[in-house]
Amino acid sequence: MLHDAIREIVARALAEDVGPGDITTAATVAPEAECRGEIMAKADGVIAGLEVARAVFEAVDPEVVFEVVVSDGTRVSAGTAVARLAGNTRGVLTAERTALNFLQRMSGIATLTAQYVKAVKGTKARILDTRKTAPGLRLLDKYAVRAGGGENHRTGLFDGVLIKDNHLRAAGGVGEAVRRAKAAHHLLEVEVEVQSLQEVDEAIAADAEVILLDNMDLEEIRTAVARVAGRCLIEVSGGVNLETVRPLAETGVDYISVGKLTHSAPALDLSLEIADD
Repeated sequence: MLHDAIREIVARALAEDVGPGDITTAATVAPEAECRGEIMAKADGVIAGLEVARAVFEAVDPEVVFEVVVSDGTRVSAGTAVARLAGNTRGVLTAERTALNFLQRMSGIATLTAQYVKAVKGTKARILDTRKTAPGLRLLDKYAVRAGGGENHRTGLFDGVLIKDNHLRAAGGVGEAVRRAKAAHHLLEVEVEVQSLQEVDEAIAADAEVILLDNMDLEEIRTAVARVAGRCLIEVSGGVNLETVRPLAETGVDYISVGKLTHSAPALDLSLEIADD
C-alpha cells in the first residue's frame, strides 16, 4: 500500500468528519486529559486496515501511541483486542470514528473474502475482486480482499484489458474487439467477456488470453471449459454467492470474480473501549 495515498485518503476522511473542530470533545474533555484504550472485535472475523487506523490517530495527534496486537489477515473471535492505544484523550476521541470506519469496512471485506476462499478450497479456482469498490477507497478495498485471501483483478481501467459487452457492440463483435485490443496492447493479457458458447469459440479463435463467462449456467460453463481445453484461462462472474461459488469452482474454471466482496460486505463490528482509571 502506498503511504502517500493512505495519508491523502485519511486527510479527506478527517476533513469530512472533523471539519473545523470536534466541538463535543472540546467542550467536555480537559485539554490535559490522558487515556488508554483497546479496539475490540465484537464479532468473529478477519482483520484488515490496522495501519490505516494508525494513520488516522497519527494525523489527529502524532503523540498518540498505537500498538497493533494482531496483524492484518488474522482471524479473530469476538472479544479479541486487535489494537491498543494511549495518549491525549481529545486526540483519541476525535480520531475514533474515522479510524473505526476504515477498520470496520476493511475487516468486513476481508471477512467476506475469507468465506469465499474457504468455500472453494480444494479446487483450482481463485477468488477475484472487481472494480465495484467505494469511489476513492479502491486501494483500501483491494488491500482488504488480499488480507482475506482473495486476489486482485486489475486496479483500474489503465492496467488491464477487459473487453465487456458494450465494447463488443461498439467494436462489432468478439473477434474484432480482441484483434484491436491485442494490436494496441501486445504486452498485456487480453480478457474478453462472452455470453454464449458461440462467443467462446470466437474468443478462442481470436487468441484471447482470458475468457470471462458472464451469467452462464453450470452446464454451459462445463461445456466452455471443455472447449477451451486449457488454451486460455477462464473466469466466471455474475450472480455469484456463497451457495453457488462451490459448484462454479468445481466446473474447472480458473477464476471466480465476486463483486459482493467490495460492494456488499457487511462491516465487521469493532469498538474502541476506553479504560476506566
